[in-house]
Amino acid sequence: MSDAPVPTGPQEFTRAWQEWRAGWEQWLTRPLGWLAATSHEWLDDTPRNPAGLPGLWWQHGDALHIDPQGSPMAFDGEAFTAERRFALAGAPDDLRVTVGDVEVGITYRGTYLIVTYDPSSPARRDFDGVPVHEPSPRWVIPGRLERYDSPTSVTLDSVGWEAHQHDSPGLVRFSYAGSEHTLQVIGSHGMLLTVFTDATSGVTTYGAGRSLDIAGPDGEGNVTLDFNRTVNLPCAFSDHFPICPVAPPANRLPFAIEAGEKTPH
Repeated sequence: MSDAPVPTGPQEFTRAWQEWRAGWEQWLTRPLGWLAATSHEWLDDTPRNPAGLPGLWWQHGDALHIDPQGSPMAFDGEAFTAERRFALAGAPDDLRVTVGDVEVGITYRGTYLIVTYDPSSPARRDFDGVPVHEPSPRWVIPGRLERYDSPTSVTLDSVGWEAHQHDSPGLVRFSYAGSEHTLQVIGSHGMLLTVFTDATSGVTTYGAGRSLDIAGPDGEGNVTLDFNRTVNLPCAFSDHFPICPVAPPANRLPFAIEAGEKTPH
Protein backbone atom coordinates (compact mmCIF):
# COMPACT_ATOMS: atom_id res chain seq x y z
CA MET A 1 0.00 0.00 0.00
CA SER A 2 2.91 2.32 -0.66
CA ASP A 3 4.06 4.22 -3.72
CA ALA A 4 7.62 4.67 -2.40
CA PRO A 5 10.45 3.60 -4.74
CA VAL A 6 11.86 0.15 -4.16
CA PRO A 7 15.09 0.36 -2.08
CA THR A 8 18.16 -0.88 -3.90
CA GLY A 9 20.09 -2.71 -1.15
CA PRO A 10 18.83 -6.05 0.26
CA GLN A 11 18.70 -4.81 3.85
CA GLU A 12 16.88 -1.63 2.84
CA PHE A 13 14.49 -3.63 0.69
CA THR A 14 13.62 -6.00 3.55
CA ARG A 15 13.30 -3.18 6.07
CA ALA A 16 10.95 -1.23 3.81
CA TRP A 17 8.80 -4.33 3.33
CA GLN A 18 8.70 -5.00 7.08
CA GLU A 19 7.60 -1.43 7.76
CA TRP A 20 4.90 -1.68 5.11
CA ARG A 21 3.82 -5.06 6.49
CA ALA A 22 3.51 -3.72 10.04
CA GLY A 23 1.38 -0.84 8.77
CA TRP A 24 -0.83 -3.17 6.76
CA GLU A 25 -1.52 -5.49 9.72
CA GLN A 26 -2.21 -2.49 11.93
CA TRP A 27 -4.80 -1.36 9.37
CA LEU A 28 -6.21 -4.88 9.09
CA THR A 29 -6.70 -5.21 12.85
CA ARG A 30 -8.22 -1.78 13.48
CA PRO A 31 -11.23 -1.96 15.83
CA LEU A 32 -13.90 -1.68 13.14
CA GLY A 33 -12.09 -3.24 10.17
CA TRP A 34 -12.55 -6.46 8.21
CA LEU A 35 -11.82 -8.72 11.18
CA ALA A 36 -14.60 -7.03 13.16
CA ALA A 37 -17.34 -8.22 10.77
CA THR A 38 -19.83 -10.39 12.67
CA SER A 39 -22.92 -10.56 10.43
CA HIS A 40 -24.36 -9.48 7.12
CA GLU A 41 -27.85 -9.23 5.69
CA TRP A 42 -29.51 -8.26 2.42
CA LEU A 43 -32.49 -5.99 2.97
CA ASP A 44 -35.86 -6.01 1.22
CA ASP A 45 -39.08 -4.03 1.59
CA THR A 46 -40.04 -5.71 4.87
CA PRO A 47 -38.98 -3.71 7.95
CA ARG A 48 -37.17 -5.98 10.39
CA ASN A 49 -34.54 -6.14 13.11
CA PRO A 50 -31.29 -7.50 11.66
CA ALA A 51 -29.42 -9.84 13.99
CA GLY A 52 -28.08 -8.00 17.00
CA LEU A 53 -29.13 -4.52 15.82
CA PRO A 54 -31.80 -2.27 17.31
CA GLY A 55 -34.50 -0.63 15.24
CA LEU A 56 -36.07 -1.53 11.92
CA TRP A 57 -34.15 -1.61 8.63
CA TRP A 58 -35.61 -1.97 5.14
CA GLN A 59 -35.36 -0.90 1.50
CA HIS A 60 -37.96 1.02 -0.46
CA GLY A 61 -37.16 1.52 -4.14
CA ASP A 62 -33.49 2.43 -4.26
CA ALA A 63 -33.47 4.06 -0.80
CA LEU A 64 -32.52 2.67 2.60
CA HIS A 65 -34.83 3.31 5.54
CA ILE A 66 -33.81 3.04 9.19
CA ASP A 67 -36.18 3.48 12.14
CA PRO A 68 -34.04 3.43 15.30
CA GLN A 69 -37.18 3.23 17.47
CA GLY A 70 -35.54 5.56 19.94
CA SER A 71 -32.05 4.02 19.93
CA PRO A 72 -29.37 6.65 19.21
CA MET A 73 -27.65 6.21 15.84
CA ALA A 74 -25.44 8.44 13.73
CA PHE A 75 -24.59 8.80 10.06
CA ASP A 76 -21.93 11.13 8.66
CA GLY A 77 -21.59 12.78 12.05
CA GLU A 78 -25.31 13.48 12.41
CA ALA A 79 -27.23 11.76 15.21
CA PHE A 80 -30.80 10.55 14.76
CA THR A 81 -33.36 8.59 16.80
CA ALA A 82 -36.34 8.78 14.43
CA GLU A 83 -36.88 7.20 11.02
CA ARG A 84 -34.48 8.37 8.30
CA ARG A 85 -34.40 7.78 4.55
CA PHE A 86 -30.99 7.42 2.91
CA ALA A 87 -30.61 7.62 -0.88
CA LEU A 88 -27.29 5.79 -1.26
CA ALA A 89 -27.69 4.05 -4.62
CA GLY A 90 -24.79 6.01 -6.14
CA ALA A 91 -22.71 6.25 -2.97
CA PRO A 92 -19.34 4.60 -2.26
CA ASP A 93 -19.31 1.13 -0.74
CA ASP A 94 -19.31 0.53 3.01
CA LEU A 95 -20.65 3.82 4.30
CA ARG A 96 -21.08 3.48 8.05
CA VAL A 97 -23.93 4.00 10.53
CA THR A 98 -22.81 4.09 14.16
CA VAL A 99 -24.98 2.10 16.55
CA GLY A 100 -23.55 2.20 20.06
CA ASP A 101 -20.17 0.44 20.05
CA VAL A 102 -20.65 -1.12 16.61
CA GLU A 103 -20.81 0.20 13.09
CA VAL A 104 -23.00 -0.96 10.22
CA GLY A 105 -21.47 -0.82 6.75
CA ILE A 106 -23.89 -0.09 3.91
CA THR A 107 -23.32 -1.08 0.29
CA TYR A 108 -25.78 -0.92 -2.60
CA ARG A 109 -25.91 -3.55 -5.35
CA GLY A 110 -29.50 -3.07 -6.48
CA THR A 111 -30.24 -4.42 -3.02
CA TYR A 112 -28.76 -2.98 0.17
CA LEU A 113 -26.20 -5.08 1.99
CA ILE A 114 -25.53 -4.25 5.63
CA VAL A 115 -22.49 -5.62 7.47
CA THR A 116 -22.14 -5.30 11.24
CA TYR A 117 -18.67 -4.52 12.62
CA ASP A 118 -18.06 -5.27 16.30
CA PRO A 119 -14.58 -4.56 17.77
CA SER A 120 -15.00 -7.49 20.17
CA SER A 121 -15.49 -10.03 17.36
CA PRO A 122 -13.79 -13.43 17.85
CA ALA A 123 -11.91 -13.08 14.54
CA ARG A 124 -10.32 -9.84 15.66
CA ARG A 125 -9.73 -11.04 19.22
CA ASP A 126 -8.02 -14.26 18.09
CA PHE A 127 -6.09 -12.83 15.14
CA ASP A 128 -2.42 -13.87 15.17
CA GLY A 129 -1.25 -12.56 11.82
CA VAL A 130 -1.42 -13.66 8.20
CA PRO A 131 1.13 -16.16 6.83
CA VAL A 132 3.27 -14.57 4.13
CA HIS A 133 6.11 -15.41 1.78
CA GLU A 134 9.48 -13.92 2.60
CA PRO A 135 10.04 -10.79 0.51
CA SER A 136 12.26 -11.09 -2.54
CA PRO A 137 13.40 -8.48 -5.09
CA ARG A 138 12.75 -11.04 -7.85
CA TRP A 139 9.04 -10.34 -7.41
CA VAL A 140 9.43 -6.64 -8.13
CA ILE A 141 8.63 -6.54 -11.84
CA PRO A 142 8.45 -3.54 -14.18
CA GLY A 143 5.32 -3.07 -16.24
CA ARG A 144 3.63 -0.57 -18.51
CA LEU A 145 0.10 0.78 -18.41
CA GLU A 146 -1.58 0.58 -21.79
CA ARG A 147 -4.48 2.99 -21.56
CA TYR A 148 -7.77 2.51 -23.32
CA ASP A 149 -8.70 5.14 -25.88
CA SER A 150 -11.68 6.17 -23.75
CA PRO A 151 -12.97 5.42 -20.22
CA THR A 152 -14.00 1.79 -20.02
CA SER A 153 -16.20 -0.10 -17.61
CA VAL A 154 -15.27 -3.70 -16.79
CA THR A 155 -17.37 -6.32 -15.04
CA LEU A 156 -16.00 -8.29 -12.11
CA ASP A 157 -17.92 -11.22 -10.67
CA SER A 158 -18.20 -11.51 -6.90
CA VAL A 159 -17.84 -14.44 -4.51
CA GLY A 160 -21.52 -14.46 -3.65
CA TRP A 161 -23.66 -11.77 -5.28
CA GLU A 162 -23.78 -11.25 -9.03
CA ALA A 163 -21.30 -8.89 -10.70
CA HIS A 164 -20.33 -5.23 -10.47
CA GLN A 165 -19.05 -2.60 -12.88
CA HIS A 166 -15.70 -0.91 -12.28
CA ASP A 167 -13.95 1.89 -14.16
CA SER A 168 -10.71 0.73 -15.78
CA PRO A 169 -8.01 2.93 -17.34
CA GLY A 170 -6.43 0.01 -19.20
CA LEU A 171 -4.15 -3.02 -18.93
CA VAL A 172 -0.74 -3.40 -17.34
CA ARG A 173 1.62 -5.41 -19.55
CA PHE A 174 4.68 -7.13 -18.05
CA SER A 175 7.10 -9.96 -18.75
CA TYR A 176 7.92 -12.96 -16.57
CA ALA A 177 10.22 -15.89 -17.39
CA GLY A 178 10.41 -14.85 -21.02
CA SER A 179 6.63 -14.61 -21.56
CA GLU A 180 4.41 -11.57 -21.76
CA HIS A 181 1.34 -11.18 -19.55
CA THR A 182 -1.31 -8.57 -18.87
CA LEU A 183 -3.39 -7.59 -15.85
CA GLN A 184 -6.68 -5.75 -16.01
CA VAL A 185 -6.56 -2.84 -13.56
CA ILE A 186 -9.18 -0.56 -12.07
CA GLY A 187 -8.87 2.87 -10.48
CA SER A 188 -8.67 2.93 -6.68
CA HIS A 189 -8.07 6.03 -4.54
CA GLY A 190 -5.59 7.58 -6.95
CA MET A 191 -3.77 4.31 -7.54
CA LEU A 192 -4.34 1.24 -9.69
CA LEU A 193 -5.73 -1.99 -8.28
CA THR A 194 -5.64 -5.47 -9.76
CA VAL A 195 -7.27 -8.68 -8.57
CA PHE A 196 -5.60 -11.83 -9.89
CA THR A 197 -5.13 -15.55 -9.45
CA ASP A 198 -2.03 -17.60 -10.17
CA ALA A 199 -0.86 -21.19 -9.82
CA THR A 200 -0.85 -20.89 -6.01
CA SER A 201 -4.55 -19.92 -5.84
CA GLY A 202 -6.58 -22.53 -4.00
CA VAL A 203 -3.36 -24.28 -2.98
CA THR A 204 -1.40 -22.01 -0.66
CA THR A 205 -3.28 -18.77 -1.36
CA TYR A 206 -6.94 -17.80 -1.33
CA GLY A 207 -8.73 -19.39 -4.26
CA ALA A 208 -10.81 -16.41 -5.44
CA GLY A 209 -7.70 -14.30 -5.87
CA ARG A 210 -5.54 -11.69 -4.21
CA SER A 211 -5.18 -7.98 -4.80
CA LEU A 212 -2.26 -5.68 -5.50
CA ASP A 213 -2.11 -1.90 -5.33
CA ILE A 214 0.05 -0.32 -8.03
CA ALA A 215 1.33 3.24 -7.83
CA GLY A 216 0.22 5.45 -10.71
CA PRO A 217 2.34 5.42 -13.88
CA ASP A 218 5.04 7.90 -14.73
CA GLY A 219 4.83 10.13 -17.77
CA GLU A 220 5.67 7.25 -20.10
CA GLY A 221 3.21 4.81 -18.55
CA ASN A 222 5.78 2.80 -16.58
CA VAL A 223 4.65 1.12 -13.37
CA THR A 224 6.13 -1.26 -10.81
CA LEU A 225 4.45 -4.51 -9.78
CA ASP A 226 5.71 -5.38 -6.30
CA PHE A 227 4.07 -8.75 -5.77
CA ASN A 228 5.63 -8.90 -2.30
CA ARG A 229 2.84 -6.53 -1.31
CA THR A 230 0.05 -8.74 -2.60
CA VAL A 231 -2.72 -9.05 0.00
CA ASN A 232 -5.86 -11.04 0.60
CA LEU A 233 -9.33 -9.79 -0.21
CA PRO A 234 -11.77 -9.26 2.71
CA CYS A 235 -13.68 -12.42 1.78
CA ALA A 236 -10.56 -14.46 2.61
CA PHE A 237 -11.07 -13.51 6.26
CA SER A 238 -14.85 -13.72 6.58
CA ASP A 239 -18.03 -14.95 4.92
CA HIS A 240 -19.60 -11.54 5.53
CA PHE A 241 -18.28 -9.98 2.31
CA PRO A 242 -20.35 -11.61 -0.47
CA ILE A 243 -19.68 -8.72 -2.88
CA CYS A 244 -15.92 -9.28 -2.79
CA PRO A 245 -14.62 -9.30 -6.41
CA VAL A 246 -12.98 -12.31 -7.99
CA ALA A 247 -10.24 -12.23 -10.57
CA PRO A 248 -11.50 -11.77 -14.15
CA PRO A 249 -10.45 -14.38 -16.75
CA ALA A 250 -7.79 -12.05 -18.16
CA ASN A 251 -6.08 -11.94 -14.74
CA ARG A 252 -5.61 -15.67 -14.23
CA LEU A 253 -1.86 -15.98 -14.45
CA PRO A 254 -0.47 -19.43 -15.39
CA PHE A 255 2.60 -19.33 -13.14
CA ALA A 256 3.03 -19.38 -9.35
CA ILE A 257 3.53 -16.04 -7.63
CA GLU A 258 5.20 -17.17 -4.41
CA ALA A 259 5.05 -13.72 -2.88
CA GLY A 260 2.72 -11.79 -0.65
CA GLU A 261 0.03 -13.16 1.62
CA LYS A 262 -0.96 -16.81 1.86
CA THR A 263 -4.38 -18.16 2.88
CA PRO A 264 -5.31 -16.79 6.34
CA HIS A 265 -5.61 -19.21 9.26
